[in-house]
Amino acid sequence: MPRLDEAIDTIERVSLDSPWVTIVWNDPVNLMSYVAWVFRSYFGFPAEEAERRMLMVHNDGRAIVASGGREEMERHVEAMHDFGLWATLSRSES
Repeated sequence: MPRLDEAIDTIERVSLDSPWVTIVWNDPVNLMSYVAWVFRSYFGFPAEEAERRMLMVHNDGRAIVASGGREEMERHVEAMHDFGLWATLSRSES
């Protein structure tokens, strides 16, 4: 049976290693074509993938566009803000 401090250490490591995601939210300002262009130009998505994620933003109100470490996701969120898109970061649900 693991000791309590070992169990806590395991929980902390799992929590620290959990990936973060960048979420782009729907807004009433940006054209769908512009959002798809941002996804292609910034993230390097092929046209079909950029269009698919743009439609997720439009139809579902949001789309996850990247996952990884917190600092990297913070940079992506800042870049999306620079493009005029609404974006946040969150811990991955998976």
